[in-house]
Amino acid sequence: MEQRTLTITVGPQGWAGLRDAARAGLAADHYLGEILNFESPALFFSRMSGKRWDIVRTLQGAGEISVRELARRLGRDVKRVHEDVTALAELGLLERTERGGVVSPYADIHVDMHIRQAA
Repeated sequence: MEQRTLTITVGPQGWAGLRDAARAGLAADHYLGEILNFESPALFFSRMSGKRWDIVRTLQGAGEISVRELARRLGRDVKRVHEDVTALAELGLLERTERGGVVSPYADIHVDMHIRQAA
């Protein structure tokens, strides 16, 4: 099975940018990875806290882990970890398993963000 990759972009790409990325993926003869776009840095930082990054990093390459075990490994409250896992699953950064655990499907996650001086 080929390892999945994710590029997180930040910017007002809208549907046109995502359509262009999809076309490029269809034209390629190999897997190019997946894209998750946030419309602004503020939205990105509001959804991706440091504690949520810790969850993603802990799960990368670890296989299926229960939320309770994940909370134990992180030294955090199970309820709060469950809330963060739910948010991350909604974004597509984590996937829930049939047995109730969670996994990180991505072997590599790249964040592409440019912050420029206002005109």
